[in-house]
Amino acid sequence: MAGHSKWANIKHRKAAADAKKSKITTRLIKEVTIAAKMGGDPASNPRLRLAIEKARENNVPKDNVDRAIKRGTGELEGVNYEELRFEGYGIGGAGVIVDCLTDNKVRTVAEVRHAFNKYGGNLGTDGCVAFGFKHCGQLIFAPGVNEDALMEAALELGADDVINNNDGSLEVITQPTHEFIEIKNGLEAKGFKSEIAEIIMKAESETELTGEDALKMQRLLDAFDELDDVQDVYTTVTLDI
Repeated sequence: MAGHSKWANIKHRKAAADAKKSKITTRLIKEVTIAAKMGGDPASNPRLRLAIEKARENNVPKDNVDRAIKRGTGELEGVNYEELRFEGYGIGGAGVIVDCLTDNKVRTVAEVRHAFNKYGGNLGTDGCVAFGFKHCGQLIFAPGVNEDALMEAALELGADDVINNNDGSLEVITQPTHEFIEIKNGLEAKGFKSEIAEIIMKAESETELTGEDALKMQRLLDAFDELDDVQDVYTTVTLDI
């Protein structure tokens, strides 16, 4: 199955993440805390297992992760985070989902609404764009990976699909459960190391924005990334910048 160009967008995201390491660490710790509320055993809690793996990959100290787990399970006192999801529209009517973890709902609503309004978007109602996204696991591999070998290995491990993007990058799509981590680890054991590995809301179909529209959309997405309460942002567009 063919898909849109991904690699430029991935490189931009990675560069932005590297420039905001302290903020990334805070978001990872918050994710560990909220995931641990569903159970403190990573073996039976795939969300927690993934959160711990991502924290480790980003060099978050183990003691910090352990404390976050205990806060989530109630063994230690700490901030009580609430999960919020906002849906709305970006440039050209692009669908946008903004996932947040917050200890102050009023503040977060105001900040997300302000970002939408300031940068040319519109905050919508619950469900207004979510129907255009699929909850799934996503592994993205750099251009140059052997497509046939990766596809054979991924499907053998139980992946749902392997997508060949226009720029030569490859995506492996999985269920957003234990299968995701099992397939991720299984592919690594076979020599296939992904550049991005996460549970996401994946747009069912994507359109490409170019020129000034792409720049405006990037400013909107950057505005969300600057907000401390925002964990993830998903959209139905790819940007040619």
